[in-house]
Amino acid sequence: MASTVVLLAVFMTNLDLWIVNVALPAMGTSFSTAQGQAVTLGSLSWVLNAYAIVLAALLVVAGRLGDRLGQRPVFLAGVAVFTLASLACALAPSLGWLVAARVLQAVGAAAQLPTSLALLLATVPAERRTRATRNWAAIGGLAAAAGPVAGGLLVQVDWRWIFVINVPIGVATALAGLRALPAATRREEGRLPDLLGALLVTLAVAALSGALVQGPDWGWTNARTLLLAAAALAAGAAFAHRSLRHSHPLFELHLLRLPRFGTAGAGTFVFGVAFAVMLLSNVLWCQEVWHWSALRTGVAMVPGPALVPVVTLLTARAAQRLGHGPLVAAGGVLFAAAMLWRAAFASLTPDYGRDLLPSMVLSGIGVGLALGTLVAAGVASLPAHRAATGSALVNSVRQISATVGVALLVAVVGAETGPAQRQDFRLAWLVAAALALVTAGIGLQLARATARAGTEAGGGTGQDTSGDARAASDAGGPRAATASGPTDTR
Repeated sequence: MASTVVLLAVFMTNLDLWIVNVALPAMGTSFSTAQGQAVTLGSLSWVLNAYAIVLAALLVVAGRLGDRLGQRPVFLAGVAVFTLASLACALAPSLGWLVAARVLQAVGAAAQLPTSLALLLATVPAERRTRATRNWAAIGGLAAAAGPVAGGLLVQVDWRWIFVINVPIGVATALAGLRALPAATRREEGRLPDLLGALLVTLAVAALSGALVQGPDWGWTNARTLLLAAAALAAGAAFAHRSLRHSHPLFELHLLRLPRFGTAGAGTFVFGVAFAVMLLSNVLWCQEVWHWSALRTGVAMVPGPALVPVVTLLTARAAQRLGHGPLVAAGGVLFAAAMLWRAAFASLTPDYGRDLLPSMVLSGIGVGLALGTLVAAGVASLPAHRAATGSALVNSVRQISATVGVALLVAVVGAETGPAQRQDFRLAWLVAAALALVTAGIGLQLARATARAGTEAGGGTGQDTSGDARAASDAGGPRAATASGPTDTR
């Protein structure tokens, strides 16, 4: 029952991602009518980016709170905040209100995600951590399969219903969690992570996104664009400096010395950018170029996300036998093929069977092979007592990559979308293909890192983490690895 509660919450937060993407054009039309002037794609993108930026900044803080106060209370508080924020989104009278409510949603999601994985891992033995993590990621795939159709159906009534749907799910999850989740015990003492660091990383990612989003309108050499870029660089540098010097940094950068953790993190970021470009570009192409309804768009997108959990589950044994690297490499190549297909066959005249469907199938298989595997590779390489904080760091990288991907798409396509931007869409797909091929290369590097870790551990299997744990200890970070085994997160 406890695992069901956890996975239901994960389903709710992942469902929200896909529904919001499908509903984005409808939001633009609604607010343009209400305000009497067109709402640009750049402005709308903050509905996605404000959520992702805040989520990335708070995931580690929430993960550490879970370690300190217990996963159960932090998890349930996150469910409550997310549910109330969803209601606020549904009632939003303006785009600014909606963006602010999305920020509050991100606070709730940040409390749920790292604690949900830690609660799930607490119920399984150490040898099943990889499978449990992949199943946790597969729930996101199930939500992705349901999200486009659910979003399309709800938008047919009103886009506000995409947020109303979270309310009954959230209430049911909270009530069931109060009964089923284990009582909390405090695990850690001491200070919380660097909160100023959280502010700095928020400013860095927000400024970078702002520069990319506004660059096409303002001009890339405009003083405002350059000022945002400079602010992003300065805030990022200050954040890195504090993370290296602070006794309780937001991101424990010493963990990047773990060969597999650092490599998997790089792959997660690069692939996440490509994934975000693919997701939003397909929605915009269907609705703004082909002039399809949100429902038709949602149905058309189902094959890709529907394949993700299937591929993830079917390849679980392959991951254990071959290691994570080969699956990531294969997934990157297939995703690149999907983007190249779109660039080659996209037509202004709708041709679903020749254009979008093959690309969705290839991308779905690619995501199923790569994304969950990258997350599993990162988490499995961590010492058990850092599971919550480590998984929060992995998911922070995913959210930052989503923000960069959306901003990159807006920068390439421009503030307005339509048939005139056909070549811009193709350029975006080529960029996504290139990033996917980089991911494939990272997969090969991950395989080599896994082989080295097994050799250093005395000839262990590709899933052995003792070599990584030793690297974490050698890194000498504030919370270096000292143990391995199942995580007690009650």
